[in-house]
Amino acid sequence: MRRNHAETLTKMMGSGTPITTTLARNIKTLLEVRRQLDRSRSVQDRIADSIAAFAGSAFFFLSHIVWFSLWILINLGFTGIEPFDPYPFGLLTMIVSLEAIFLSTFILISQNRLAIIADQRADMDLQVNLLAEHELTKVLVLVDAIADHLGIAAGKNPELEELKNDISPYMLLREMEHVKEQMEKKP
Repeated sequence: MRRNHAETLTKMMGSGTPITTTLARNIKTLLEVRRQLDRSRSVQDRIADSIAAFAGSAFFFLSHIVWFSLWILINLGFTGIEPFDPYPFGLLTMIVSLEAIFLSTFILISQNRLAIIADQRADMDLQVNLLAEHELTKVLVLVDAIADHLGIAAGKNPELEELKNDISPYMLLREMEHVKEQMEKKP
């Protein structure tokens, strides 16, 4: 079953290069998490995302160019239609201002939701990186012990001794803040 899933994903990706079962499982998991996040959006979030997507489209941009051009041409008297918003186009200004207020609100709602998702992904990346660092530290200790047992001198490198120590995330963050403060003090 797993082999078939990996083969299916390999075909879907179109690269011709087979992917591992683990990679296929990870891709499937990531896609499922994205689907769940998409399904868990509130109605407000769905509306905000739809409006933000539409406002960021070429159609939206082009339709506004046409709308503004027609509005200006009509109200400058070039079309033979009775002007209804003479220069300096106060009604157009008010409509565009209201549109900007509502669009910016919907875009901010959408961006806030995306920022939360980005923070969650960053937290997950940090957790995976810390786990990988911890596992590599354990592997390094094991390989060093094997080198000592076999009498290989490569295990006597002082840098390796330093790398065999687990890194505390708290200490790492404190050191980063300290270095940042020191750099900000320099002219």
